[in-house]
Amino acid sequence: MKKIGFVILVGFMFVFAGCNDYEGYSLGDMWVGFGIFQVDGLDSYKIILDNKDILIPVASNYPPGWGANIDNGERVFVNYTILDEVLESSLPAYYVKVNAIEDILMKDVMDITPEIEDSIGNDPIVVEEYWMTDSLLSFKLRYWGYYTTHFLNLVKQPGEILPENLPIELELRHNANNDDDAIYYTAYVSFSLNDLRIEGLDSVQFVVTSIDYDGDEFSEEFVFNYSDLPDDIRNIE
Repeated sequence: MKKIGFVILVGFMFVFAGCNDYEGYSLGDMWVGFGIFQVDGLDSYKIILDNKDILIPVASNYPPGWGANIDNGERVFVNYTILDEVLESSLPAYYVKVNAIEDILMKDVMDITPEIEDSIGNDPIVVEEYWMTDSLLSFKLRYWGYYTTHFLNLVKQPGEILPENLPIELELRHNANNDDDAIYYTAYVSFSLNDLRIEGLDSVQFVVTSIDYDGDEFSEEFVFNYSDLPDDIRNIE
């Protein structure tokens, strides 16, 4: 699936609800959610939503073989209709029709060095929402732009992370590439926190900061608890 910067248009966001809010199944109902795309076999896929509900696509608005265009472990935003419940599953699982699906930018935390300082950028960014799911930290962001691809990174100072240096200081950095301030875009991006793990600890504290267009600082503290998590979010079953 082609990735265009880190922008996703959300015109198909009719209802945003967790699977636990389903009240009966109707072909006229649509939900949306964020999750991880997993390939089970040839033309066999599932999507693990952030709340751990499992979607098993059995129909779609796309031609046959559409899932082959999505990488295993891809972060996705999906619009779907529930067709039936998977009764034999140990976790909430549903057979669904995929109405629309888009890939979401998913990146690792980067070390900021003098060599990449300019490319990382210092342009403002507006944090509208944020949430943690297992080893992912996700953001809903707003920014001004027009036609140029923008870049976003979550960065830290280089070097080994030690227990005595907690909380880890991270910066949300935006490079607008000298784009015009013509359209106020919405974008979603997720960052893997696995590089923040410290051997011998089951959790770490970290703080994320950024600057908006008014010069105001966003600052939020988090705890990344990985005691019961796999090494890679893509391995969640």
